[in-house]
Amino acid sequence: MAGARTDGRVERGNQTRRLVLGRTMAIASVEGLEGLSIGRVATELGLSKSGVFALFGSKEQMQLATIRAAKAVFREHVIRPAERIPPGLGRVRRLCEGFLAYSRSRVFPGGCFFTVVAAEFGGRGGPVHDAVALARTEWLTYICQVLDEARSAGDLRADLDVPQLAFELKALMETANADSTLHRDDAGYDRAAVAIAARLRATAAEPPALADRVGG
Repeated sequence: MAGARTDGRVERGNQTRRLVLGRTMAIASVEGLEGLSIGRVATELGLSKSGVFALFGSKEQMQLATIRAAKAVFREHVIRPAERIPPGLGRVRRLCEGFLAYSRSRVFPGGCFFTVVAAEFGGRGGPVHDAVALARTEWLTYICQVLDEARSAGDLRADLDVPQLAFELKALMETANADSTLHRDDAGYDRAAVAIAARLRATAAEPPALADRVGG
């Protein structure tokens, strides 16, 4: 019986933590991580401040937990769908499509979570800055990995400058996100889709039968 009671408390604690992190991710995607406070989150969710504090222990730990939770959401919506496609040009296209869909559909209300917090912490130091920087590095590294796999599969030119193309694709995707959130206009997603498809055609090992835009 004691074990069942303990398990019940743990599960309730996990549910509360998920609830809190869902709210902190939403807030941070719009206002940044500095918009978070234990008191604010507790009030908005109708929880006790002491209960929320017990989950994290400090604002900084809540910020770091929010970053980890946002990384998991990003993996679910952008990385995992791409990994279902065999390595090659198809996986590259699916990755780009996944990012544009993740941003356009407002998985986070402020658009891409990491674009917002990267701008917020770019000039700072400390553990939160380092966690944000690591997440951004991991994203660019993954794009490079997917491109390198496509090159190894013979889909992209052998002399391809992988880091350069990864930078360009990332810039196109994130510019579409920024334009949409700032101007409330989704036209940038279509422009990015066309530009990404053009870059992939230009770097393909052989002229591929690609649509004029990713997702097309």
